[in-house]
Amino acid sequence: MIPFSLLDLAPIGESQSTSQAIVNSRILAKAAEKAGYKRYWLAEHHGMRAIASSATAVMLAQAGMATESIRIGSGGIMLPNHAPLMVAEQFGTLAEMFPNRVDLGLGRAPGTDPKTSQALRRPTMDVVEGYPADVELLMSYLSDSPGDVLAIPGSGTKVPLWLLGSSLYSAQLSAAFGLPYAYASHFAPDFLTQALSMYRNKFKPSHQMGQPYAMAGVAVVIGETNEQAQYLFSSAKQQFLNLRRGLNEAFPKPDANLEEHASETELMMVDRTLRYSLVGDKASVAHQLSQFIRLTQVDEIMITIPVYDMEKRLDVLNQFAAIAADLDLD
Repeated sequence: MIPFSLLDLAPIGESQSTSQAIVNSRILAKAAEKAGYKRYWLAEHHGMRAIASSATAVMLAQAGMATESIRIGSGGIMLPNHAPLMVAEQFGTLAEMFPNRVDLGLGRAPGTDPKTSQALRRPTMDVVEGYPADVELLMSYLSDSPGDVLAIPGSGTKVPLWLLGSSLYSAQLSAAFGLPYAYASHFAPDFLTQALSMYRNKFKPSHQMGQPYAMAGVAVVIGETNEQAQYLFSSAKQQFLNLRRGLNEAFPKPDANLEEHASETELMMVDRTLRYSLVGDKASVAHQLSQFIRLTQVDEIMITIPVYDMEKRLDVLNQFAAIAADLDLD
């Protein structure tokens, strides 16, 4: 059995409060630990009505306090939004609070719209171009030999870094730095196999890792029947339709008549974007999971659960854990 982990997008559902979304994340972290998930990660997004994890390090602190052993981390921190020193201090603090449990996944996209990116007070274009240098600087702040500028907390914590990506760029950079690599196939499927192959072929050992380690993301929705699963999955489809249409909306309730509210072209776009989603009853999801692992040969799977109702979200979390534990890839 390969390890399985959880990316929580801290969804704020329509007719739900932000405070409830934050409580739900704490509940989900505890449930993931109990079900045997290896990691619980949160992602940095800004200005999005559907996501409550903009203050990612703060949210991870609540997850750490609610759990005992599961690794907690970012999937990811969007480094162009921040001075590397600030990130080192935040995750160094988490590492001191929760020793040997913290991961720091990094991305180079702003995770928001241009106006909000500007409001974050970082000159995005220049910083994106300087992303590799910022990654190196961040690594130095967390090392035993940080130089003249100290991250306190942070220095000497050696928080393990991951690079996240949805293109070939991050695959090459992860390989060059000798870092673990997480591919965002749950929303950016096009370069999945090519990026993984490039990462493995170009990998150079580092102080952190001697060999490549690749993770890939998939959305998972499990229902009692395939039809019920597709109904629950309609929330995710609506969310991507909203993004496509430039609408900033809360995470939507399921819609049994989605085809009536979207064009055939829009639905084809959504299906293409979400094609590495595992949706169906338990038997169907188990089959889809085995196919995905055989396709990618990944070392770890990270799932998202784009389900509106919290009780159903928890049910999917537990059912997937059972599927992963019983999976036979021989």
